[in-house]
Amino acid sequence: MTALRLDDLKQYSDVLRAKNGSEIKVRFVEPRDREELQNYIRSLSTGSRYNRFLGAMRELPKLELERFIDIGEADRFTVVATMVVDGFETIVGEARYAFHADTSSVEFGLSIDDRWQGHGIGKALLNNLECRAASFGAERIFGDTLRSNASMIGLARKTGYAFIASPGDWKLVRFEKEIHVEPQDIPCASWRLAASRMAAMSSLAV
Repeated sequence: MTALRLDDLKQYSDVLRAKNGSEIKVRFVEPRDREELQNYIRSLSTGSRYNRFLGAMRELPKLELERFIDIGEADRFTVVATMVVDGFETIVGEARYAFHADTSSVEFGLSIDDRWQGHGIGKALLNNLECRAASFGAERIFGDTLRSNASMIGLARKTGYAFIASPGDWKLVRFEKEIHVEPQDIPCASWRLAASRMAAMSSLAV
């Protein structure tokens, strides 16, 4: 996918469901989310922040926050999962993912607000990330997490990921899944459309 413009973002949003049927919107982060995203990171428990960023962190450093917000990178993206809480759109989860064309893979990391863990948001967001990976034509999707991160390991195990040692760091474990999905079979409508468009563009370029 080429670098995104702000006007393009909405067509790549998806509406998912929590366990109780509540609507979860997954969309690309926008510049207007800068302060709320930082507040979201600050609101995570110390353990959740440690698990997400693989080390102690109270908030995103300024340069890292700008990388999260930047929509101009062609192969790196940040999405937020939001719900309407007390009448306001509220970030309840986030994910950052990158497409590695040289290995036909998508790498990702995610977090869910501690107050909303156990509501099926993590599973829904992970399934959506798999849609996004399939739309690139990726052959696998993977992430690294601390061996002590029981929540992420449990989620990955329940959703069919295999586990291997993470290269270069004994404290981490890598979970990965092979992707074998044709563009027309991608279960997320917006990403089925994106995959079809990219396939059409590729055929024209040949």
